[in-house]
Amino acid sequence: MHELGVVFEVIKTVKNFVDKNGLTKVDTIVLQIGELSSMIPKYIHECFPAAIDGTEFEDTKLEIEIIPAEAICKECQYVFNILRHKSECPRCESLEWGMLSGKEFSVKEVIAC
Repeated sequence: MHELGVVFEVIKTVKNFVDKNGLTKVDTIVLQIGELSSMIPKYIHECFPAAIDGTEFEDTKLEIEIIPAEAICKECQYVFNILRHKSECPRCESLEWGMLSGKEFSVKEVIAC
């Protein structure tokens, strides 16, 4: 499970942000995870308590926003979810498309209190 190492890196990144900005307490960390990223949100949630144990973030909550796997059809310019439509444009049935979103993994927000 590579999610644990990733969550530790998220905590390290947030710690650097907190130190640089003189924050005293973080209420919530908001992550954005794409539907096609290699991260599984359930495992991220399960690893989070271990990553914050014994740190200044012990009372911090984790929120995860899922970014849909969207593509744009190169034939008709229709934007669609490639997972729901099995990689085929639902409008013109073309298999020629470009990725718009869905592979992201980022810290969207650090909510301090």
